[in-house]
Amino acid sequence: MAATRRTPRKTVPAKKAANASAEARFFSRDESWLRFNQRVLEEAQDPGNPLLERVKFLAITASNLDEFVEIRVAGILQRIEDSYKVAQPLDEGGMRPQDRLDQVRLWLTSFVEAQYRCWNEQLLPAMLEEKIRVLRWRELSAKSQKRALEFYENEVDPLLTPVTIDPSHPFPRVLNKALCLALLLRLKRKGRRAAPVLGVVTVPRSLPRLIALPGEQGYSDFILLHQLIESQVERMYRGYEVLACAAFRVTRNSNLYMQEEESRTVLESVREELHNRRKGDAVRMEIDASAAKEIVERLRTNFELEPWQVFRTHGPVNLSRLMNLYSEVKRPTLKYPVFTGREFHLSATTTDIFAELRSRDVMLHHPFDSYKTVEDFIEAGATDPNVISIKQTLYRTSKDSPIFKALIEAAQSKDVTVVVELMARFDEDSNIRWARELEDAGVGVYHGIYGFKTHCKLALLVRRDPDGVVRRYAHLGTGNYNPVTARFYTDISLLTAQSKMTEAVQKVFNYLTAETVGESYAPLLVAPLNLADRLVALIEREAAHARAGRPSGIIAKINALLDSRTVEALYAASQAGVEIDLIVRGICSLRPGVKGMSERIRVRSIVGRFLEHSRIFRFANAGKEEIFCGSADWMPRNLIERCEVVFPVTQPDLMTRLRDEILAAYLADNMKARILRPDGEYVRAARTGKPFSAQDYLMRLAEGKVETIPSPVKTA
Repeated sequence: MAATRRTPRKTVPAKKAANASAEARFFSRDESWLRFNQRVLEEAQDPGNPLLERVKFLAITASNLDEFVEIRVAGILQRIEDSYKVAQPLDEGGMRPQDRLDQVRLWLTSFVEAQYRCWNEQLLPAMLEEKIRVLRWRELSAKSQKRALEFYENEVDPLLTPVTIDPSHPFPRVLNKALCLALLLRLKRKGRRAAPVLGVVTVPRSLPRLIALPGEQGYSDFILLHQLIESQVERMYRGYEVLACAAFRVTRNSNLYMQEEESRTVLESVREELHNRRKGDAVRMEIDASAAKEIVERLRTNFELEPWQVFRTHGPVNLSRLMNLYSEVKRPTLKYPVFTGREFHLSATTTDIFAELRSRDVMLHHPFDSYKTVEDFIEAGATDPNVISIKQTLYRTSKDSPIFKALIEAAQSKDVTVVVELMARFDEDSNIRWARELEDAGVGVYHGIYGFKTHCKLALLVRRDPDGVVRRYAHLGTGNYNPVTARFYTDISLLTAQSKMTEAVQKVFNYLTAETVGESYAPLLVAPLNLADRLVALIEREAAHARAGRPSGIIAKINALLDSRTVEALYAASQAGVEIDLIVRGICSLRPGVKGMSERIRVRSIVGRFLEHSRIFRFANAGKEEIFCGSADWMPRNLIERCEVVFPVTQPDLMTRLRDEILAAYLADNMKARILRPDGEYVRAARTGKPFSAQDYLMRLAEGKVETIPSPVKTA
């Protein structure tokens, strides 16, 4: 049953609604996420960014919005449907599902309009100045039309299946986010007395959405694939008069609803739910703004959508596919300069990574430090004959990953155990394939604890060293074992041979494979076992120090802050006198700067060239500073519903680097930082001195250029 039946009632204007909730303790998750995507859109609008990077940012906003619609909006609609049976609780922002939907749909409409203004009014003119054109069929030269037609006949036409909707041809199953053409057709032999019928053609997903054409006079020309197909519909529907044609795309509910059943394995359950995802209830339809009303209404009725769920687009129906422009246009001057992370070098007195780790810990800050060091660590485990066993978690990885290949190679001669998370959202298909391949190679594959996603980033190598002693070596990280995303995600890696740390890592693996609960996981903080309680205890300890007049302070860099218990602890710490700086890339439900509640809390978000993904938590602790890194954000799903690991960094030089190089840079950023105000708006950080970008500074530092970090930006 579709969860899309109820027509939203008239809503309170956004500004009035914001004023009415100005004193609330929390921002809503959805409101905060939508504001994050607005910050990404600002990067697409910023003429200071290279042109093709701006196109890429716009494509990212569209991809982000797809996920928001198919997960968050679909979830709200489901709760509205469920509310007819069971009363639904208020969300973080104090709204019931219908009220939240009313607010979200207004923002969605406004945001989509802003996306297409950016495309039409900013990016297209700027591209034209750089001789990059996205043309319609009628705008192509004869030469370009000939080349496009050759591509159509050889590559496109064999993949097309035109359908006409009638009693013997029901409406085809339109897959989630599949781009299609809808046509209004009339049989020529019956003339004008014939009732129009609907035709549907699915645009092949296996082909690029933008087709490169031979450039003329130095131009880089492209045509959208669906417009090329549209130019040939008369050939597909011979005997019909084509009255109208429009591209459309349907987004479906993509939440996985799994139930634990003893008779089914996790893998079988995920595979079945993936099949259901592709045919879930329709949540949104995007359609070309010029589409005939009759086409829109027929499609809307078929997909059981309310009018507000139809979004008319003044440009490409699927903006996320503009990412193809970035890769197709070979113009380095229109992209960020190429950056290669700093290579790690062994000390002069050591001959391999294992000897290095017996003398000291190694910390890497990706992508400023090359991810190849992590790959080399795993590959060393596979090739070193003294390594006895390897254990690793895999949440997301990449095609042709060296790490994946190393694990398969190692299984030929060593004990290899891999915990693969099958429910890594939108990577389930590939993770199922990897799990099968690993099993076929002899790897022991496990899927963690049912009901809890395995999100921790751990690798453990057991080695018999030259002195005859068996030692453990571990990698602990904040990011996935994915060498592709490691080039543009910021993350922390720690390589260590500390006995207490590596013993605790082994206990975590035992927990993941056998659900055996250890007496202690110290010095690690482990979710869902103790991380939530320990985090609150650390915050409360700072509050106690402040009340006693001892040095206190909290700096946390995270992707999201949503856990109400943690937020309340931060409010209490602020009221006790603790100065708190939060660097939160995305969702933040905490309301900073409110007198008597959070006046000592400052929140900033960094959106720039690299996706900020590292999690770093610093506690002043009365002068006995503690710094942690880990895989967990401060959200209920991380603290309670996932298997996560947060680890301390205790080596003095590494602590100094985290505090004085990394955190200090982000707090001083006045170019890419946005400051969260008490009313929920984000504003650019004030530029009181020299322009300073944390990411640019860290890149220059990796290249050997030393410079001073300015004082942190004042946000009050």
